[in-house]
Amino acid sequence: MAMATTTPNLFPLPLSPPPTTRPFQLVHLCTPTRSLLGRIALAAGGDMLGDFGGRDPFPAEIESKFGEKVLGNIDTEHKILVPNIAALSLAQQECSPVSALDSPMTEDDIQKFLRKVVGWRLIDEEGVLKLQCLWKLRNFECGVELINRIYKVAEAAGHFPNLHLEQPNQVRAELWTASIGGLSINDFIVAAKIDEIRTSDLVPKKRVWA
Repeated sequence: MAMATTTPNLFPLPLSPPPTTRPFQLVHLCTPTRSLLGRIALAAGGDMLGDFGGRDPFPAEIESKFGEKVLGNIDTEHKILVPNIAALSLAQQECSPVSALDSPMTEDDIQKFLRKVVGWRLIDEEGVLKLQCLWKLRNFECGVELINRIYKVAEAAGHFPNLHLEQPNQVRAELWTASIGGLSINDFIVAAKIDEIRTSDLVPKKRVWA
């Protein structure tokens, strides 16, 4: 006698509605305001720094030598680098005393430093190497004004050039260290400081042709 088999009723699975197509929307991104950035920074750490950048270490942090206490990989190295004199521009350096026993700069060193000053050229007067620079001014009064500006820079540096007011309306400056009979680093430092003097209001105006 054949046995009748019945198939259990299966729960019908609900059919997901077809996806609806939405029109393209243009989203305007606004620039974060200062107050919003402040709230984000406070949430990041409460010190107004967060991930927006770094800062210089405080003196107490430097004294603690925190750079030697490194967290992370064993081969990770952290250093606080303090700029030395070589990393500073000539105009940022200060003149130092020169002894009569010191030797003048060699010509190789002179050529290296000569590239760092603008408008200065090397001259040889009776075997003494000097730096020389010329300015063409608008009139005699402008020449006097330039000499006064150069004098203020030289007085602050403690190293003075020879200044000449020549015709027609020309100023000539010469730098060398007389105590050693040649050039020293002080001459290039003062030359670089003189280069930073504003002269645009003293030189002749260029003609503009229509």
